[in-house]
Amino acid sequence: MDNKLSKNAYGGVKGKDYVPYLSKGSKSGGNGVVLIIGVILAALFAASTAYSGMKSGLTVAAGIPGSIIGSAFIAVLAKQKGILGKNLLQGMSSGGESIASGMIFVLPAIFLIGSEVSFLEGFTVGVGGVLFGIGIASLVYNYLIVEEHGKLMYPESMAISETLVASEGAGESMKYMGIGFGIGGIITVITSSFLNIANNVISYINESFYKWRFEVEVNPLLLGIGFIVGMDVSLTMFAGSILSNFAILPLIGYFAGFGKGGANVWNNPSVAISAMQVKHIAGSYVKYIGAGMMLSGGLIGAIRLIPTIVSSIQETLNAKSTNGKGGSSSETLILLGGIVVGFIGGFIVSGGNIVMAITASILSLFLSMLFVIVSGRLTGTIGTSNLPVSGMTIASIVIVTLLFVVMGWKNPGSNRSLLLFGTFIVTAIATAGGYCQSQKVTFVIGGDKNEMQKYFAVAGVVGVAVVTGTILLLSSQLAMTGDKVPFALPQANLMSTLTAGIMSGKLPWVMIITGAVMGIVLFLLDLPIMTVAIGFYLPISTTSIILVGAIVRLIVERASKSEKEKEVRVSNGISLSSGLVAGGSIIGLIGIIFQVSGVIKGSEPSGFAATNGMAFVILAILVIATMIPILSSKVKSDK
Repeated sequence: MDNKLSKNAYGGVKGKDYVPYLSKGSKSGGNGVVLIIGVILAALFAASTAYSGMKSGLTVAAGIPGSIIGSAFIAVLAKQKGILGKNLLQGMSSGGESIASGMIFVLPAIFLIGSEVSFLEGFTVGVGGVLFGIGIASLVYNYLIVEEHGKLMYPESMAISETLVASEGAGESMKYMGIGFGIGGIITVITSSFLNIANNVISYINESFYKWRFEVEVNPLLLGIGFIVGMDVSLTMFAGSILSNFAILPLIGYFAGFGKGGANVWNNPSVAISAMQVKHIAGSYVKYIGAGMMLSGGLIGAIRLIPTIVSSIQETLNAKSTNGKGGSSSETLILLGGIVVGFIGGFIVSGGNIVMAITASILSLFLSMLFVIVSGRLTGTIGTSNLPVSGMTIASIVIVTLLFVVMGWKNPGSNRSLLLFGTFIVTAIATAGGYCQSQKVTFVIGGDKNEMQKYFAVAGVVGVAVVTGTILLLSSQLAMTGDKVPFALPQANLMSTLTAGIMSGKLPWVMIITGAVMGIVLFLLDLPIMTVAIGFYLPISTTSIILVGAIVRLIVERASKSEKEKEVRVSNGISLSSGLVAGGSIIGLIGIIFQVSGVIKGSEPSGFAATNGMAFVILAILVIATMIPILSSKVKSDK
């Protein structure tokens, strides 16, 4: 069989007439071995995505890495299942990653408002969101996947499909992922996430006259993210950091110098305005301007989605009425399960407030239904990596917050409940994107959609358990606020600021509005608001190392002598970078577990190991160790 998809996989025929890659024989790719491997991969990608996403504000789609790793496992442990087994594994990998990329936007916000959450609460609302997202997306499967074949291109689904059929490349890709995992793991072990025997932050701060700050956190997972997302996204984010650290921060510092008498920082009365240091300006002022930018970006994105929402619902209803096909029993059960678990979760998190449980649950289900359909359609256009989950979530949470305010539910306990309802919504939205992407791959390859549905649901539940557990494990670090924190949590910080501020009436509106106006200006200039805003909000230490990763990719591309060589090197670089992300995330998470359990005692680097010089050495080692394997990639002859 040719290891290449037919041109009809990309369109040219009606979906109902498309002949998949595998058109004969059994469509089943699952068995006990595949399920166990899939659960492990779902847990791995859920933990990795949760850790790296909370640190950087960015997540990396798991479909292609999952297909590469899955291919290696299938070749060894379940060879008879072939490409169909590999497909299930990439779907389960995407399931774990999708859930994480949604839940980390909202659930950690509970710790930021000074509250707590139990595993049962997080798990229940998460599972409800997973089941509801899959259920609604399954109802519109025929329209989104079959009828829109060739119209909705599902770019990342096609990339995953091509990766699956090009099975001879899996071993090479796996090798580079292993190299990346090793590099990421070793550097993470010696730095603050694990043993903390070497400083990995290059830091320069000016506290006089023109206040500014420039830092680089030498972190392999962040460098890997930069290589994967490329120069455009990385440079745009870094531009946001330049704006905040070299323009807005010094400007506020300049005016603060005129502060007299008893003028103190608005949320830190112990610090006089005139005595503010860079960390005070960043934590008490610049941060909220960034939140305003993200808010305007999210709301503008949601408003721009209105035509898509309307057309998606209309076309979905038309499609359902014309084809006359009902959902399968499993689809119905999953959807009903999502609704039931959603209501159960609503009652659990409402603290005995029956009215809140019913009204907020109904509103959450309604908003989730709308945005799940939009999520599935947008995935077909731009893929899950670019899915505006944050925008849809912000719009939803603002609406739910207004309900709470109107009903008089404004105390901290109500805010906590609100964020748990928001967790249900964001999980459903994120799940739908990953699910539709995986189902499109299944359609193209020729797998069983019902089998993918069940395996994806299992992966989703596993992902919820892992992400909830990871967040609870890191709760003490996630609760930290201020200038320098272990996890930046840009989206969760926005959610906590927004909900707590609206409910208490104590939002620093001038700064929020200033940021919102800046976001509108970016929109008028046709610039990506959320990308700039996240860069503005994140520490420059994060965006700078992401930019370094993008520069490494640029060097690799420029050093290639032909398009074929560039394609091979970039592909291997992405595999290696995926390993950097996985190695940095997993080893970092293990390090934190060891620190929390007391296996590793807290320590600080000393002497040269504590200086900027040490961080420069680690940076050089990381860049060189990353580039050498990629530049050594050999292009195979087509003969």
